[in-house]
Amino acid sequence: MKNKIKFSVIGFGRIGKRHSKIIYEYEFTDLISITDVAYSQFEESNNLDLEVDKFTSIEEFLEKDNNKSDIVCIATPNGTHTDYAVRLLNAGYHVLIEKPMGLSQEECLRVIGAQETSNKRVFVVKQNRYSPPSVWMKEMIEKKVIGDVLMVQVNCYWNRDGRYYSSSNWKGTRDLDGGALFTQFSHFIDLMYWVFGDIRNPKAIVKNFTHPDLIDFDDSGFAQFEFESGGIGSVNYSTSCWDKNMESSITVIGKKGSFKVGGQYMNKVEYCHVEDYEMPELPETNPPNNYGPYKGSAANHHYVFENIVETFAGRSKPTASSFEGMKVVSIIERIYKAAKFIK
Repeated sequence: MKNKIKFSVIGFGRIGKRHSKIIYEYEFTDLISITDVAYSQFEESNNLDLEVDKFTSIEEFLEKDNNKSDIVCIATPNGTHTDYAVRLLNAGYHVLIEKPMGLSQEECLRVIGAQETSNKRVFVVKQNRYSPPSVWMKEMIEKKVIGDVLMVQVNCYWNRDGRYYSSSNWKGTRDLDGGALFTQFSHFIDLMYWVFGDIRNPKAIVKNFTHPDLIDFDDSGFAQFEFESGGIGSVNYSTSCWDKNMESSITVIGKKGSFKVGGQYMNKVEYCHVEDYEMPELPETNPPNNYGPYKGSAANHHYVFENIVETFAGRSKPTASSFEGMKVVSIIERIYKAAKFIK
């Protein structure tokens, strides 16, 4: 590639720093600037050897960047994703939006509208789609190796205690965080949607068991539903596990066999028993993102930027489109509405 793709990052927290480091070090991308409302965040940019412009608001970025950047990564609190995306698209930038794409389907549709009128690209971060067990699972379903899907159970049992929520004033708030399904578990809702499709008729209950300081927020819940393509499913989740993450798994029952993708981060195939099928040896999954006292999903962000480069070069298409990002938000929103967690 003759010309590198020029990136800027808005939001220089943990994920923004991860984006910035990958962009800065990748041979086909250039990091132009970073933006964060807290100037103290930039101190760490010196440790990362980032010699880039630094801005303290999206307004300052839009005024001074003057479209030098090709694409802007939005790594700000969840509740700001859609507003920032619309402003940037209307200003002539392509955007990469961290999960979740927004906190409602209506918000996401605003982004899709701005995408269509601006004729710019929208990429949505869904890095768990690159994990070998995820790729294997999608192939198993697409090729109907297990026959018709009868049941799908998603279990996500993590720890997010005071160590996590005290690290930022937006985490655990309804307007900027949204809920555990948006922040901790949207990647696993995405995998469910990516492999099995949309849902209907959800029934749900959510609770806050162990986070009394979080007002109007959830830490645990159950949801049951049907898939539009057939079969039934459930999502069971909690951030109330003591001390550390326990499990993230998808168990699938089909007419010709069953399997379970499990481990702490859906990082391995724990069970596979399928008619006339021999389980292959899969490539090793990347380790989880390490955030000190707690861990997150697989460290696959570099694949996201490779996909962007390949898409701009005309050799690929976005791994996760704005429509798919919107559908994942819609599923979460419908689950929360069924539980009367949101109106």
